[in-house]
Amino acid sequence: MQRRSSFLAVVAIIAATTAVAAPFTYVNERFGTVCTFPDEVFTDRQPEPDNGDGQEWLSADGASLICSGILNIDDDTPKGFVAAEKASKEPGYEITYSKAGKDWAVLSGLKDGKIFYERRLFGRDGVIRTVWLEYPPAVKSKYDRLVAAIAGSLKAH
Repeated sequence: MQRRSSFLAVVAIIAATTAVAAPFTYVNERFGTVCTFPDEVFTDRQPEPDNGDGQEWLSADGASLICSGILNIDDDTPKGFVAAEKASKEPGYEITYSKAGKDWAVLSGLKDGKIFYERRLFGRDGVIRTVWLEYPPAVKSKYDRLVAAIAGSLKAH
C-alpha cells in the first residue's frame, strides 16, 4: 500500500507542475521592451520585423499579442496620446476605457470587431514601450483574466 501511495503522490506532483507552465519573458534588444505572458496560449510566434521594433504572437483561438517599442520622436505624452486616440475617426475603432498617468497610458475598446487592450510606458530614455492584446469577443472571459498580468509585466529592460 505504501508503494501505491508514493506512486500516486508522484503522479499528483507531476500533474500539478505540468498544469501550470512557466510564463515566457520576451526582451526586445533594440528598445529594451520587456513583457511576460503564457506561451502555452500565445504559441505562434510571428517573424520579427526587419526594423527589430518588437514581436507578435498569435493564439489558436484568434487572439494576438504584440510587445514593441518606438522612439518618442514627437515628445508625445500619456495624456496627449490618449486625447489623440480618443479623437481618432478610424472606422471600426472605438475606445471604451482610457486612463493616463505620469509616464503611462492605457486604452481598451473595440477594433474591427475584436476587443483590444493597449498599455504604453513613456520612458525617460525617449522610448515608448507598448503591449497590445487583441481577441475575439467569444473568448473575452479567457483573455480578460490574462490582460492585467500581461500588461502589468511591461517594463524597460
